[in-house]
Amino acid sequence: MPSTLTPKEQQIVQFHAALIHRVVMVCLNRARLPQLEPMLALVTENGWANLAAAIRQIANGQRDVRALGTLDEEDRAIVGAILRGLQDPTTLPDPEAKPEASAAAPGLAGMIDAAARGDANALHMLAQMAEQMVRAGGDMARLGGLMRQLVNGERDADKLTRGMGGQGRELVYAILTELGRLASH
Repeated sequence: MPSTLTPKEQQIVQFHAALIHRVVMVCLNRARLPQLEPMLALVTENGWANLAAAIRQIANGQRDVRALGTLDEEDRAIVGAILRGLQDPTTLPDPEAKPEASAAAPGLAGMIDAAARGDANALHMLAQMAEQMVRAGGDMARLGGLMRQLVNGERDADKLTRGMGGQGRELVYAILTELGRLASH
């Protein structure tokens, strides 16, 4: 992943790696273009109509991000990763990679902190991420269910990690550490 991305952008790109990878692979092999529409219908159904429209434009050859319409921060990160992947497939995030807690924590903590301070975009992004986490199952589902508590100020690690495995606990501890750093600044 390009090192020019902020930790938050890296988190977004890694979280959406499978979508980014699939879109690039379809765009690089025009014979697979019909596979794109069901994927975009699902993206639209999940509330990302602007992202779906931008991906359709990219599939039709548009490569200028300024011409892709109004995109929020998360959409821009995803579209940017798609466009970089089309130019150089080696920049694509690994769709099989499991993000390490240390890599995910700063981005998640930043979004939690911003949402707690009233940033509507951060709250919206967290809600979408939480929904996807819940669908993923396991510790990710548990963490997704905790997002509102974290935004509302819950910082009791024992309470937040109850029922989680080692990897889930590690991620929660890392998020709490980052939130502590953000609170001290």
